[in-house]
Amino acid sequence: KIHVMSGLQEWVFEGTFLKISRSSTYSEQVVAVGGTNHTEWTFAGENLKVYRNESFSDKAESSLAPVSSTSTPASSSSSTESAAEYLSKHQIQTLMEDAINNVLASRPNDPIAAIAAALTQKKVAAPSSKSPAAAEKAAPAAEVSSEPAIDVAAIEGEIKVLGEKIRAMKEAIKADPASHTKESLDAEVATLKALKEKLKTGSKKEGAAKEEAKKGGKEDKAVVNKFLIPVEPVTGTRDFYPEDMRVRNWLFGNFRAVAGLFAFQEYDAPVLEHEELYKRKAGEEITQQMYNFVDKGGFAVTLRPEMTPSLARMVLGRTSESGDTKMLLPVKWFSIPQCWRFETTQRGRKREHYQWNMDIVGVKGVSAEVELLGAVTTFFARVGLTAQDVGIKVNSRKVMGSILKAQGISDTQFAPVCVVVDKLDKIGADAVKEELMGVLGLKAATADAIIATMSAKSVEEMRSIAAGADQEGLEELEELFAQAKAYGFGDYLLFDASVVRGLAYYTGVVFECFDRAGELRAICGGGRYDRLISLYGSKQEVPCVGFGFGDCVIMELLTIKKLIPPLPPAIDFVVAAFSKDMQDKALQVASILREAGASVDMQGEVKRKVAQTFDYANRAGARMVALVAPDEWAKGMVRIKNLRVEDKEANQKDVPLADLPATWATLWPAA
Repeated sequence: KIHVMSGLQEWVFEGTFLKISRSSTYSEQVVAVGGTNHTEWTFAGENLKVYRNESFSDKAESSLAPVSSTSTPASSSSSTESAAEYLSKHQIQTLMEDAINNVLASRPNDPIAAIAAALTQKKVAAPSSKSPAAAEKAAPAAEVSSEPAIDVAAIEGEIKVLGEKIRAMKEAIKADPASHTKESLDAEVATLKALKEKLKTGSKKEGAAKEEAKKGGKEDKAVVNKFLIPVEPVTGTRDFYPEDMRVRNWLFGNFRAVAGLFAFQEYDAPVLEHEELYKRKAGEEITQQMYNFVDKGGFAVTLRPEMTPSLARMVLGRTSESGDTKMLLPVKWFSIPQCWRFETTQRGRKREHYQWNMDIVGVKGVSAEVELLGAVTTFFARVGLTAQDVGIKVNSRKVMGSILKAQGISDTQFAPVCVVVDKLDKIGADAVKEELMGVLGLKAATADAIIATMSAKSVEEMRSIAAGADQEGLEELEELFAQAKAYGFGDYLLFDASVVRGLAYYTGVVFECFDRAGELRAICGGGRYDRLISLYGSKQEVPCVGFGFGDCVIMELLTIKKLIPPLPPAIDFVVAAFSKDMQDKALQVASILREAGASVDMQGEVKRKVAQTFDYANRAGARMVALVAPDEWAKGMVRIKNLRVEDKEANQKDVPLADLPATWATLWPAA
């Protein structure tokens, strides 16, 4: 709130936590006014955020009278706080948020208990209720810097945005030297350098602060020394515990099953790739998100951010010098690679993810796109997602290119313009127009015409309003929708002229899957990339089309829709010895059952009570227990108990050892 008193501004802030982000700073000093000491506060920064019900006031001039009750909201449970107290609260808030977010990301069965355990492990405690003076008497106070900790993620985000802006400006200058002045470009570069220096300096200070914390009191040492290594995975990555792996295997199993139904063959490639594969054209985010480095042999390499260039490299490896592919065409391949991109983590986006890729090489017509869209919709139907849950937006980069050319967009500008237009759904028409004009230097009329064309809701509307649209591209779109209808999945598809996909190598039809509730990022995306292999050196243009389908967003959607089935451990038997002298006999039974195809958990230690064995088997998820006991063994028998049958008269049988391999699976047909 801002109150104007006697022509001067008086600022009033309310909230339990005071958060200052980016380049903001604050300071305090005690000044003498009329023989009385007053604390004067100064805040500066782009974003000032306050929360909840704490009150805080700051006067623009120290000579003003003390803040009146009319200008500072009264609160029975809050009072003006010192810088140290605000800083303490902010640090605690950050710890709590990090701990809670990490827990929720793992989708625990009991979120409340998991959060409580995480907060206990982090040693998050409420700030001391003692006054600063009392706290100082009780223990030596840590020196509180008047300089707040930098927001590393925010600065990284600014660096990324500014880097893209500078690259786009350079591309625009290449196309039209008058689009930007040298001074404006130099100013942006200087700002970028300053941000990088700030990030570097801030990281050093943060590291020094952590080292200082390690030298603190006994409580700090106990936290540091509790484990010798971090127990959380690296930021943006995931651990897959057995229960998580069962879900992942279920998902990947559906990917593989659908690919098999469409007669695709599985392939793979190294996760470490040549960096030059991805440095195709400026303007692509992917070139700024690589985990790239120079290895010990002096080669520039990267963890693969996507799989398509690896596929292109492999196809090129089986292509003759004249440009003829040595493989049987069409090539129909699929893979489920792990991909790596250094980007801001958020819901449905990690720095590593698995991606189902399907690609067809050697088919020029849209029948290839239709096959791939058929595979995607078959997967959706297989896991229970209907056309009411998800949709697929379809457009053509070929049509888009012809329209932009008619608007005066050069070939050099095409890729950067597509990158900006692809953000239409994410940031809105006004922001897209601002980028087209401010970053790429387009005229307002041109930007308006592009955005108007991108608002077309059907191929017919596009044909009627878009001057210079490629007729062949429009006919391909019409044919694609007709074939999809004949295939039986037309209700999943819709035309959306704003979809162009962010990668520069797309040349024809492009598509993107989305959830109709609008809660999540794109589920998958793909399109035609006929010139990628020739970009890598092929003497002939090789028609290619494919898609990438990440695991993160689809798992979010399947969780929301409650479509993930129960996936308990699949164990057929726990084999247990009645006593130590029967352990070798139990090992024989375990071996016989495994040879017969049963999944067997061999109990390594003999339990003192049989009930303990049954309890363990239940908890492990086994269906049956094979108890090897002296009396039954003397008769050539093994006692089998079915833990899924409640009737005590019918849930156990003595089975001849010789019959066990042939009969174990049918002892209880209904089980």
